Amino acid sequence: METKKATISRNKDITELLLHVGDVPLKIILTEDNPKNVMATFNSLLKRLKEGLFEFVLEDDVQDLFMNISSEYITQLNSELTAVHKDLVNYELINDPE
Repeated sequence: METKKATISRNKDITELLLHVGDVPLKIILTEDNPKNVMATFNSLLKRLKEGLFEFVLEDDVQDLFMNISSEYITQLNSELTAVHKDLVNYELINDPE
């Protein structure tokens, strides 16, 4: 299983969880409620699961609410990615039998 980096971008008006899976990180905006953004990001991750199973590790040193939220989010996301990957393998939708 490959490990990918997740970081938090804190700006004055917006804070984002960045999931580094390619040249351009996928973003989940933590300072607004936008389910469509989360769904689009998750769909992009699902497409990448066909290449193999991966998990995220949060790299952040600031102990604040955003770090706590992101940590829980990453834990849940990793669990969901593992479950979906197992289903993809079981239904022979990928060639990666990890």
